Amino acid sequence: MSSAPAFLSAAEVQSHLRSSSLLIRSLEAALANFSSGPDGGVMQPLRTVLPVAKHRGFLGVMPAYSAAEDALTTKLITFYEGHSTASTVPSHQATVLLFEPSNGTLLAVMDGNVITAKRTAAASAIATKFLKHPSSEILCILGAGVQAYSHYEVFTEQFSFKEVRIWNRTKENAEKFANTVQGAVRVCSSVQEAVTGADVIITVTMATEPILFGQWVKAGAHINAIGASRPDWRELDGELMKQAVLYVDSKEAALKESGDVLLSGAEIFAELGEVVKGVKPAQCEKTTVFKSLGMAVEDTVAAKLVYDSWSSGK
Repeated sequence: MSSAPAFLSAAEVQSHLRSSSLLIRSLEAALANFSSGPDGGVMQPLRTVLPVAKHRGFLGVMPAYSAAEDALTTKLITFYEGHSTASTVPSHQATVLLFEPSNGTLLAVMDGNVITAKRTAAASAIATKFLKHPSSEILCILGAGVQAYSHYEVFTEQFSFKEVRIWNRTKENAEKFANTVQGAVRVCSSVQEAVTGADVIITVTMATEPILFGQWVKAGAHINAIGASRPDWRELDGELMKQAVLYVDSKEAALKESGDVLLSGAEIFAELGEVVKGVKPAQCEKTTVFKSLGMAVEDTVAAKLVYDSWSSGK
């Protein structure tokens, strides 16, 4: 009879995945494997998204298998619109199930919120490593939620910026962010103020209509667009999407799930994994956008790392 699965809380996951930087090397390999098609050994269907219309919510199911890690997982994630900023319940909640791929036994049930935050930030850091201009000095973050913190953490570990700016629709949350993180952060009163002259911009907002406009963005800037994960939601306007060289994590997913891509009619230049592999160029001298929808294989890689670390310490 198989033993009961391990249950790993958010605190336990955090203790085994202290920094997004720990994921960068394995996520680069996973992105390259995903973009290699069947030869890469990644099996990952498009996520299934079930609307919970009565409560303005969604339930997403994200399974993946990675042959490189011999790891099998599925993530269950809920996302609810219109959360009050005073709510104690996060807008996104996630759980990752890790299976023994040889026989299907459930090995672990682990908090997915930490994994989602860390792997998303790590993927953005990978995109930025390849796509930012070498002389980049100013980082701008739009949004002050969980993803803002995880992105700030890995970006200040991996890169050296002379100035960091933040804007949030609720200014108090931007001020709280600036007072919480290590290092100086300038709180801006408008998106335009925050992004003017910025070399790298990260959008991690709950916006459903564009908040970032091409006319405000410096030529040659790099944008990591993280929010707007539904086909009718946008963070970036059509001008910016069309004037930039567009990179995505998954072409298939972007053409089904990303309102930024679908509603602008922007043409996808490459998947990030193709850049990692060296089969498509990183056009860092031009304005670039990395549209990140998040991929199940990223959760697989992170969950396996957490489980292996936990197992070794038992």
